[in-house]
Amino acid sequence: MAALGWLTPRRRSATARSVLAGEASAEAARKSSQEAQATTEAAEEKEPEFPVLGDDKAAAFFDLDNTVMQGAALFHFGRGLYKRKFFETRDLARFAWQQAWFRLAGVEDPEHMQDARDSALSIVKGHRVAELQSIGEEIYDEYMAERIWPGTRALAQAHLDAGQKVWLVTAAPVEIATVIARRLGLTGALGTVAESVDGVYTGKLVGEPLHGPAKAEAVRALAAAENLHLARCAAYSDSHNDIPMLSLVGHPYAINPDAKLRKHAREQDWRLRDYRTGRKAAKVGIPAAAGVGAVAGGTAAAIALSRRRR
Repeated sequence: MAALGWLTPRRRSATARSVLAGEASAEAARKSSQEAQATTEAAEEKEPEFPVLGDDKAAAFFDLDNTVMQGAALFHFGRGLYKRKFFETRDLARFAWQQAWFRLAGVEDPEHMQDARDSALSIVKGHRVAELQSIGEEIYDEYMAERIWPGTRALAQAHLDAGQKVWLVTAAPVEIATVIARRLGLTGALGTVAESVDGVYTGKLVGEPLHGPAKAEAVRALAAAENLHLARCAAYSDSHNDIPMLSLVGHPYAINPDAKLRKHAREQDWRLRDYRTGRKAAKVGIPAAAGVGAVAGGTAAAIALSRRRR
């Protein structure tokens, strides 16, 4: 301040205030920068880069229905089989109503899912496995390809780009799941296994449907076979039925979650992603058609809705 002696008292006072303001501003900027850096470091510590590049002990497991693809794979497969005269209109009505309920409720109901599986098993009984696999390729192009959620597809690709394996895990028949996994460039699929003898479906299952706890057991078995560390793996699903699978891994994601899964995910601080749009319109449209009282109304509503969402 001695250097300011030649100035008048008033000028010295103004200059001193300027110096003080400048020093205070600099100190505040430095402090703010340090706080920002600390916040960034804390955020990075809490939310690390994921998936981790080159981690060969990690993999990702994706549910299929309403997680990777809009709607139920079995319904779309049923539409394709109906087009090829595998069954009659009354069976299509049953498939369509199950799909309409699925879209209305937004959750998997064990009874409805069991009905859908029973329908599918009765339809494929006596057909060759190779025939259904070939038809599955065509049905994917016709009904499924445009129903893949781009957001979920990007998540799967991130794991692939990081050098990790990515598996579908679904209650849908393994033949359908394998087609979808291959078309998306994924590693493979875990699905429900239908019994076959000499390459022909018997109309029975091997074991039970891959649903709920069974998915968790399948993931656990595959992880052991692949020498994976589940704490470094990720899992993605929309349904509370998959909480056992999601709870197995270190990086669980709730994708387009139903109400129960959303609540659980928030309680457990799991990550959430929702890629749905126009869901309110779907909820309003389907009851209006169903209210007519005829199953045909539900069938028409479900098919029309599917077409609008292509």
